[in-house]
Amino acid sequence: MANQRRGEIDAVLDGRRYRLCLTLGALAELEHAFGDEDMLALARRFEAGRISARDACRIIGAGLRGAGAEVQDEDVAQMRAEGGVGGFIDIVARLLGATFAGDERAGISQRVVHEKGETSVQNSGCGEGAVSVPFPGMK
Repeated sequence: MANQRRGEIDAVLDGRRYRLCLTLGALAELEHAFGDEDMLALARRFEAGRISARDACRIIGAGLRGAGAEVQDEDVAQMRAEGGVGGFIDIVARLLGATFAGDERAGISQRVVHEKGETSVQNSGCGEGAVSVPFPGMK
């Protein structure tokens, strides 16, 4: 079972359960692949919610490699997800959410929107007047 506190998720690809995790090395790989300067630029890219099929292959591939699988992006492009295209979208959204949104039970940084609509980061979960913001494409 995936450890959400470590940013891990489980996903079924080609009928087989895999663990995915965007480690620091996997994030560095994605920064390079997307031409982003740093993790903040990478997070902003994903936060925009516009991810191509090629981007999804890269993100899922990096997550698989981050969890120890020996797989290339080309291999990921040939895999099938439970739920078809929607399954791939779900995997990407859950993986990015686990990586960048954190887990409030673990006290990991949470992005919150305050009553005035201002966005901030909070380290001890959501405080009064704050609501967790879902990650790209998740409502």
